[in-house]
Amino acid sequence: MDAIDVKILALLQEDTSISIAELAQRVGLSQTPCWKRIQRLETSGVIEKRVALVNPEKIGLSLTVFVSIETSDHSGTWLQRFAEFVSDMPEVMEFYRMAGDVDYMLRVVVADMAAYDRFYKRLIEAIPLKNVTSRFAMQRIKSTTAYALNSIE
Repeated sequence: MDAIDVKILALLQEDTSISIAELAQRVGLSQTPCWKRIQRLETSGVIEKRVALVNPEKIGLSLTVFVSIETSDHSGTWLQRFAEFVSDMPEVMEFYRMAGDVDYMLRVVVADMAAYDRFYKRLIEAIPLKNVTSRFAMQRIKSTTAYALNSIE
């Protein structure tokens, strides 16, 4: 990736609906080379997909919960079963395997405490877990999907 690719990525992270003409003009290219760069970034997997970002509160999903999970079973079979189950839960927005005192971390978004309780019960009934700790977000102060690209120029 060169500096123009980085500029393209920065602009697309701000607004993927920008026209090719506007994007090309802003990065100093003509439209065809700009479009070819975007295609290359998509083909190589740098750009995974283009999506609309939805405000969760506006659609009734006002509770964000960070869920820390500890397990006693670290086998590959258990992990595969756990990963498949959790990945299929639509409330789970992010899912990480961690290093340190917690084995897994989830970001869960639901409508309210009752919805979280239903989620929690499905989770703990499906797979044996050692400990589940829930932390409830009181306010979303910053949320972004844009990566800092200035370090790769």
